[in-house]
Amino acid sequence: MRLILALAILLLSTPAWAHKPSDSLLSLTVQDDRIEGRWDIALRDLDDAIGLDANGDGAITWGEVRSTHDEIAAYALSRLTITSNETRCSAQTPRHVIDHHTDGAYAVLLFTMICPTAIETLQADYRLLFDLDAQHKGLLRLTHRQETTTAIFSQESPTHQFTLSEISMWDQARQYVHEGIWHIWLGYDHVLFLLALLLPAVLRRVEGRWEPTPNFLSAFCEVLAIVTAFTMAHSITLGLATLGLIAVPSRLVESAIAASVVFAGISNLYPALVQRRRLVAFLFGLIHGFGFASVLSDLGLPRGSLALSLVSFNLGVEVGQLAIVAMFLPFAYGLRKSWTYQRLVLVSGSLCIVALACAWLIERTLDLKLLPL
Repeated sequence: MRLILALAILLLSTPAWAHKPSDSLLSLTVQDDRIEGRWDIALRDLDDAIGLDANGDGAITWGEVRSTHDEIAAYALSRLTITSNETRCSAQTPRHVIDHHTDGAYAVLLFTMICPTAIETLQADYRLLFDLDAQHKGLLRLTHRQETTTAIFSQESPTHQFTLSEISMWDQARQYVHEGIWHIWLGYDHVLFLLALLLPAVLRRVEGRWEPTPNFLSAFCEVLAIVTAFTMAHSITLGLATLGLIAVPSRLVESAIAASVVFAGISNLYPALVQRRRLVAFLFGLIHGFGFASVLSDLGLPRGSLALSLVSFNLGVEVGQLAIVAMFLPFAYGLRKSWTYQRLVLVSGSLCIVALACAWLIERTLDLKLLPL
């Protein structure tokens, strides 16, 4: 019953994370007492915050963005505080351009901040959109004398401090491990795909019927094979996409991820497909890797910093996956002999996964909003 309750909570708590997570990209280049900044903020997020679509036709035009330049700048810069040597730096009037990322159009603020003295320590306090979206992230790239470091702002961690002469690669790695863990835990489409593959892992087909696996070791080996296949696949495409070797539109990736969840759920209802779970995990894992890369690919880090961020983020994803498996497998193994698991959890749970993933697929393919959140 605990497993059923956990699955129900998971299925009913969904759609806020069904699409690419909300994030902005903040780049700061420090030169003596000046900071040159570039801040990319999604138009869809700004529309939610201050209302860019003046005529309400569902499309944001360049004219509508241009007419709200001052409002956009005031809104954004009032939520970013840069302090150098314990003194606040002042921002000059920014310039505005529009740029296109894999998930749509972004407003770009180009600004300069002047600090009272040469910058030795820098503290950034970021509060953009947290009042509207608790899952929003700010991705920071800080450059000083050809050295680059990164950080991620979140509602739980809105402030970061840097000593420019002692930029810590360890802090950067730790930040991306943390982000990788939360990305898998809050990426409900990724979690449901993994669970759909794991649901039959404690069962086996014998003469057309489900039977419980004879021992925990066999169930563990099956789960290990599935997770390993998924990990190998998404690590390949995560690396290729983050390094810029392959680029796939975000809308296509998100639609394909939803389709993978549909297929994984249906495969539990048609046992002929069950024997190919490892292959399914690998093939669709390639697609999920592009989804994981959405957090890193737009940041544009130099190769050295990018490699560290990539490895750390992928490690965090693996830790998050293993935590899910560690919670799921003991409960599933304990219930595997019961009618409750074989009929209610496996069949009903798979049907719920398929229904929810179909709604995501329609939303993402047709750019609609069917679910309430």
